[in-house]
Amino acid sequence: MVADETPLLRESVATAGVPRFLWDGAASACYTALDRATSLGDRLADLAGRAVLVATTSQLTTALALIELDGIARRVVILPPDIEDDQLTSVIATVGIDAVIIDDERSDVTLKLPICAACTTSLVPMTIALPATVRTEWVLMTSGTTGAPKMVAHDLAGLSAAIRNRSPADGAPVWGTFYDIRRYGGLQIFLRAVLGGASLVLSMAGEPVADHLARLAKHGVTHLSGTPSQWRRALMSPAIRAIAPRYVRLSGEIADQAILDSLRNAFPDAAIGHAYATTEAGVGFDVNDGFAGFPVDYIGPIRNGVEMKVVDGALRIRSRGTAFGYVGGDRALADGDGFVDTGDIIEQHDDRYYFVGRKGGIINIGGLKAHPEEIEAVINRHPDVQMSLVHSRPNAITGSIVAADIVLKSEPNRPAARQSEVKDDILKLCREALPRHKVPAIIRFVPALGVAGTGKLLRRRS
Repeated sequence: MVADETPLLRESVATAGVPRFLWDGAASACYTALDRATSLGDRLADLAGRAVLVATTSQLTTALALIELDGIARRVVILPPDIEDDQLTSVIATVGIDAVIIDDERSDVTLKLPICAACTTSLVPMTIALPATVRTEWVLMTSGTTGAPKMVAHDLAGLSAAIRNRSPADGAPVWGTFYDIRRYGGLQIFLRAVLGGASLVLSMAGEPVADHLARLAKHGVTHLSGTPSQWRRALMSPAIRAIAPRYVRLSGEIADQAILDSLRNAFPDAAIGHAYATTEAGVGFDVNDGFAGFPVDYIGPIRNGVEMKVVDGALRIRSRGTAFGYVGGDRALADGDGFVDTGDIIEQHDDRYYFVGRKGGIINIGGLKAHPEEIEAVINRHPDVQMSLVHSRPNAITGSIVAADIVLKSEPNRPAARQSEVKDDILKLCREALPRHKVPAIIRFVPALGVAGTGKLLRRRS
């Protein structure tokens, strides 16, 4: 047993009592068999006490490897799917990795490390005695910008701190997610499934939304998680009607009232909640009342082991779920009191706080500031709007102006005159709700918006 009395993942699967499965679009595995079987074969013993890079291409083999390595490896580094080769070289050197796990899809990668073990979805009986357990450090990578990504160190007790609090997600027989489990948001759903004894439908890179929804329906998904952008894309597909989840969860981006209302209309019998979390700060809170933002009394008192405060308009969090720190470098993750500055700006209106944007994402219009996210929240209220992306455009007089790219809800053979009416309606809505400098000067209707591998909108740099 490791610190904080958090069971190892292998111990958790042994208590499930019934077979539970992991599914992707190509294969499946009964992960609850890992208390007596292995996906790594005899190489599992060679990984004891090592710093192991999980470099599998498949999320399914990643999941199996994580269950087996917890309590065995000294450190587990989860490689995201979009890392560049030069970044990988830096990661290996910084973390001191001395073993790598690959799968059939990545069989040509050995990275010249002392140990290279293959993970397979074909589980084999355990034939070795497991070594003594250790407290495994889990290293996740942020969704970084340029250069080497930031690497953030957690342990299982911190990663699962919010999961142990009762919520509408308790007792889920089948979880599904649009996320990749090699990022913090997806890893949270993976851990919710495994620690809660549920099966899990994994996402697949490049899979059409309709195909993913069909797989979710096939496996009878009851609890489903994604970013607001991922949910907006899913709601555009007629295949959304094939699923009937009991619990719908949003995280990773601001959940505005428009997307919450759209999900309520699509799933009238479901509990709908949105969560706030970051890779560094951990899970801050869940909101399950159907409204955007969160109650003001979440700030100040300790709730479910989480303490939050507002400094210069930005949310700061301290909890057991907060990461230990960054791996490598000398940058501090938290302030002297243990609070992490999330960089997310919030504003109070009446008895509720609302997210308005990121510190680094502000558009400067002639010295006046605007957050893209707060403008998007207004645009998304329009009944014809599916999703929007607000960004800056250079301007010789003000430096920048506000521009908006907008995806309209499907309407076959929409006449150009109708688009003009919708544009006028959107501008009217913005003028009524926003100061003049925040009203888009340019509106462009587009067929789709780019979504990153993290599930978030691809934002242009100002």
